Amino acid sequence: MTAAPAPRRIDTDCCIAGGGPAGIMLGYLLARAGVRVVVLEKHADFLRDFRGDTVHPSTLEVIYQLGLLDSFLERPHDQADRLAGQFGDTTVQIADFRHLPTHARFIAFMPQWEFLNFLAEEGGRFKEFTLLMQARADELIFEDDRVAGVRASTPDGPLEIRAPVTVGADGRQSLIRELAGLKIEDLGAPMDVLWMRLPRRPDDANIPLGRIVAGAIFVMLVRGDYFQCAYVVPKGSFETIRDKGLPAFRDSVARIVPFMADRVDALASWDDVKLLTVAVDRLREWARPGLVCIGDAAHAMSPIGGVGINLAIQDAVATANILAAPLAAGRAGFADLERVQRRRETPTRFIQAIQLFLQNRMVTPTLAATGSPPIPWPVKLINRFALLQRLPARVIGLGIRFERVRTGDVHSH
Repeated sequence: MTAAPAPRRIDTDCCIAGGGPAGIMLGYLLARAGVRVVVLEKHADFLRDFRGDTVHPSTLEVIYQLGLLDSFLERPHDQADRLAGQFGDTTVQIADFRHLPTHARFIAFMPQWEFLNFLAEEGGRFKEFTLLMQARADELIFEDDRVAGVRASTPDGPLEIRAPVTVGADGRQSLIRELAGLKIEDLGAPMDVLWMRLPRRPDDANIPLGRIVAGAIFVMLVRGDYFQCAYVVPKGSFETIRDKGLPAFRDSVARIVPFMADRVDALASWDDVKLLTVAVDRLREWARPGLVCIGDAAHAMSPIGGVGINLAIQDAVATANILAAPLAAGRAGFADLERVQRRRETPTRFIQAIQLFLQNRMVTPTLAATGSPPIPWPVKLINRFALLQRLPARVIGLGIRFERVRTGDVHSH
């Protein structure tokens, strides 16, 4: 019997499992600081639709600090400096980003693959940055109860990546956190989201972001010649919706968005409708010796506010700020990894508390309603007084703890 070939081995300073926003941004920042980093992405490319596409002012400010904003905004995107919603037939103004203390005072709606390709290309300018596509992290390597790297599957066979620090950035279904035995706290979510595309026409101007009608919430994100639409439905109801048939589903979309009635035939089959199972959770402990989790792997966010990708980017910036110098000096320890949670847990808890409040006070009653939804009094107040629209803009656009890039001070290229 022929023995299986020994896996190839890479030794590096940091191994990042997951090539989403948190993983790619962290890899870029560490490489920029002179830290050797390997990022593992299990897919062959980033061309997966129905991901978070809202790049908020906090992320745009990070990109500005990196000197990349102008080239970033050359990528296909749309901009919104204010957000509006529609309750029944009434349109209300919710957030005004034009007064934020940032260089880009708007949300950029950009397909996530454009965002990730941009960061990957910029990371590739540094010799310390290695991105391995079709590389799936399968196992953690343990040495004396300490994580010492990962074993991965690649098209060229098994691969071992050894590193003093491994980062789990592999999303809300994180295998890394499971392998590490990190415990998750499920905070609950009353809804799921059905993602779909609907055609956009040149005269579709000033379309409110969200529509709330009896028993339904519908969000429309601008993407060039189409809308990426999120249909919010009660948790676990997708099979019942499917059983009623695609024509009934199209009719329900047309009821919520009447001007789309002649476009819902674009939903040709159920393959055009993707289910996102919504979860709101967070790890009790984000780290163990040799490993730390960030982004959705540490805290899955509700789609409310579209803040998930931006919170993940803030995690990445904080992690790079904390770990770059210790990694470059070869002395990163468990105490450094614990600092990541201490730095980022409060902003996470704050945003999740807001999301849970809105879920309980607005989403759940709306999905159960049979009549026209009332406009909540805080929304009425914000709509009436323009100055108040700056408050949700601040929370959505910047969060409560904005992380500034400091890793360029460690090493210069």
